[in-house]
Amino acid sequence: MEKEKYKLCLYIAGQTQKSQNAIENLQNYCREHLEDNYIIEIIDLIQHPHLAEGEQIIAIPTLIKKLPDPIRILVGDLKDKEKFLVGLNLVRQ
Repeated sequence: MEKEKYKLCLYIAGQTQKSQNAIENLQNYCREHLEDNYIIEIIDLIQHPHLAEGEQIIAIPTLIKKLPDPIRILVGDLKDKEKFLVGLNLVRQ
C-alpha cells in the first residue's frame, strides 16, 4: 500500500527575503524528511490575492499541510526545523 503524499501549500507575498527563506527551508526539510513523498504548491498572494480569503490567511508566509489529515498550519519563514517537524507531526515533542 502506497503512503499518502504530503500536500503542502506555502502562501507568500512577493519575492521577499522572508518568502525565499521559507521556500528554501521547506524544500530542504521535505527532501530530508519526506523523501519523494510530498507535493509543494507555492501560492503568491500578490498574484492571487483572492486565495488568501478562502484559506483565511492572515500572516505570511503561511504553510498549510492539507494532506494527510489532520490539517496543520505553520506561520513564518520555517527557520525552526524542530517546530516544522513537530508542527507537521513528523516527530513527537
